[in-house]
Amino acid sequence: MNYPLEDLTDIEFEELVALICGQILGMGTIVFSIGKDGGKDGGKDAKFEGKANRFPSEKEPWVGKIVIQAKHTSRTNSSCSDSDFKKIINNEILPAISKLEENNEIDFYLLFTNRKLSGVQDTKIEDIFKNEIKTKNRLIAIETIQLWLKEFPNVAKTLNLNRLLLPLNFNENDIKDIIQSFSKIDIKKSKLSKIPQKRDIELKNQLNNLSKDYFNNAIKKNLVYFNQIKEFLENQINNEYLNKYQNTIDDINEEIIIHRNEYDKFESIINHLYKFILNNSPVLESKRVFLRLFLHYMYYNCDIGKNE
Repeated sequence: MNYPLEDLTDIEFEELVALICGQILGMGTIVFSIGKDGGKDGGKDAKFEGKANRFPSEKEPWVGKIVIQAKHTSRTNSSCSDSDFKKIINNEILPAISKLEENNEIDFYLLFTNRKLSGVQDTKIEDIFKNEIKTKNRLIAIETIQLWLKEFPNVAKTLNLNRLLLPLNFNENDIKDIIQSFSKIDIKKSKLSKIPQKRDIELKNQLNNLSKDYFNNAIKKNLVYFNQIKEFLENQINNEYLNKYQNTIDDINEEIIIHRNEYDKFESIINHLYKFILNNSPVLESKRVFLRLFLHYMYYNCDIGKNE
């Protein structure tokens, strides 16, 4: 089980990084507090000086002044290839390292982020660093952090990361298959059906404590697509997907009944389901608009939540 680290605050992520560094570098890891200007000392979140325990390996650990920085994002499935992260590297990180080099305060640099990192991206980022700085450096992204959290369970326990695990839990593979198939329909060019039959949606919203603001600004705009979903599911050639859909709403409803008291607004449940499915089915990243569409359809069609 991976932890949704995007749900941490920036400070909590820095604490996580410091605890991990305590394991891979040593207990001598020193964490800096936030200054009066809202920033850290010289762009450093923490530092370690001496011989590292096991980084980058136990056989050849780093020895010297190690500067540690944490860059957190609250965006789900963000990547190190995103333009905003490249700006952070060029506008914040590289100037800070250059200044540390001038002051002889650094031998090694560790950058932690909860963004995704591919092998191709890693090479490109190292190229940027090599062109600008002399300091040996490593970028530690979400994949490595999640592995270390499994290797060092006390870190997760100390920060109570289990609180981040979404309580609503079900097999998301069926809805993933449905969305992948439905997404092949060009709903922008298809002839849209009229808005689905009217129902006492105000009563349903009251029963489920779904806010008027969320309904008007999130669900209402998708109503024109709901008949297309209905036609897709009722088409005989899609019986397999109809069965998957029915299994999915049964599973979701049971989870909602069990955990309803853990949520205030029903839109929090919808958002939770969205994050859970997306986190466990990254293949839907480029189709996430359809994921929200189906969740809104489930609610409006009275397939999930309390009904009038």
